[in-house]
Amino acid sequence: MDTLLIFFAFPLAVIIISVILEKILRSPIAVAALIFAIFIIVTFAAFDVTFLIETLAYTILAFITAAIVHFLKCRRRCENDVYNLLSNLLNNNSNDEDDNENDENNGDENDNGCGCGCAAVERLINNTTGNSKFSNCNTNRYRR
Repeated sequence: MDTLLIFFAFPLAVIIISVILEKILRSPIAVAALIFAIFIIVTFAAFDVTFLIETLAYTILAFITAAIVHFLKCRRRCENDVYNLLSNLLNNNSNDEDDNENDENNGDENDNGCGCGCAAVERLINNTTGNSKFSNCNTNRYRR
């Protein structure tokens, strides 16, 4: 087995595939499980049992990569929620009909479903406005 394949090609492929799968599946655990399943098949189909150690390393790498992508994606969405909240509060648009129409049209688009600090935004919204109209966060973790 070529050392370059083990230490360069497979890890690079795992990182790229993990980023893509995280954007599709939205679950770092599901990404790691899928990578593990693929490499288990590759282990017994093309290599010997000693490749099982590398399979575990690639699975851990896939999980770490997917978790980083998931965290960065959630952080950006939560920052957008805070920005939208502050913009709406400063513009005093809390009772406009346009906001209600916008909320109905973008309900699934703005729902990040990541539970990454959006609960704090939700509490801030409820304490400030008395309702959760401006919140686009859903603390349900992997729902889409």
